[in-house]
Amino acid sequence: MFVIIGAVVVIASVLIGYVMHEGSLLALLQWNEFIIIGGAAIGSLLVATPLKTLKQLVGSLSKLVKGDAYTKKEYLSLLKTMYELFNVATRDGLISIEAHVENPEKSAIFSKNPFLLKNHHALQYLCDTMKLLLGGGVAPHDLEAMLEADIETHHAEQAPTYGALQKMSEALPGLGIVAAVLGIVVTMQAINGPPEEIGMKVAAALVGTFTGVLMCYGFVGPMASHLELIQASEARYFECIKSGVVAYAKGNAAITVVEFARRSIYSDVRPTFKELEEAARSVKTTPAQN
Repeated sequence: MFVIIGAVVVIASVLIGYVMHEGSLLALLQWNEFIIIGGAAIGSLLVATPLKTLKQLVGSLSKLVKGDAYTKKEYLSLLKTMYELFNVATRDGLISIEAHVENPEKSAIFSKNPFLLKNHHALQYLCDTMKLLLGGGVAPHDLEAMLEADIETHHAEQAPTYGALQKMSEALPGLGIVAAVLGIVVTMQAINGPPEEIGMKVAAALVGTFTGVLMCYGFVGPMASHLELIQASEARYFECIKSGVVAYAKGNAAITVVEFARRSIYSDVRPTFKELEEAARSVKTTPAQN
């Protein structure tokens, strides 16, 4: 939502200021310049970006409109899920959660957390780690290193998406100059024409530079930065899971485990200790699942 609001503010501010300078809005409608810059920008993106990254980029753009999905509510749901899972494991033995982590879609514990079920990578991150603990023989420090490596790999895999947008943003001012130069070429061809005609052609060429710079600093660059922040927020969700699992592997009680996990959450979306305590008390522990 704020992405749309921000875009409207950028456009409105630029156009209102332009009109206050007694500029004509029709003079900005230079479709030939838009085609040159837009087509060249998309083409350069295709040249520079592998197909896999392009697909990831297209899928990530929807996150810009939806905003950050990792809210306090979702973190509290995650803490409740981990509390119940580890509470069952402590009460009935680690083997009792095997059915839950083998088929989380059918689990009475995970079914209470639709957000986690839809987040396939995070769900796999948690369940695969619990499967590893079921096999035994992994020291807590080795487990922590393994989970950290997974997070780093996921981050490295996602980084090219906002990197591609950032590079496209950096190219836009140059492509605006390309459009302007082509406009000057057309102007020079009509140098013997009326002054009004020459003026219009020069104005059209300058719109190319204006469009490239505005798209860079007003839209594409900020979109890349926003996407990077969203992906950092996603990585923090994984850090929360990692903190809880490692704390459990060290033999802590379920309530202590989720407190370790809570402390790893960013302060603006971190549930308070009281909220966590009340949430833990509200959990009706699921019977052992066969």
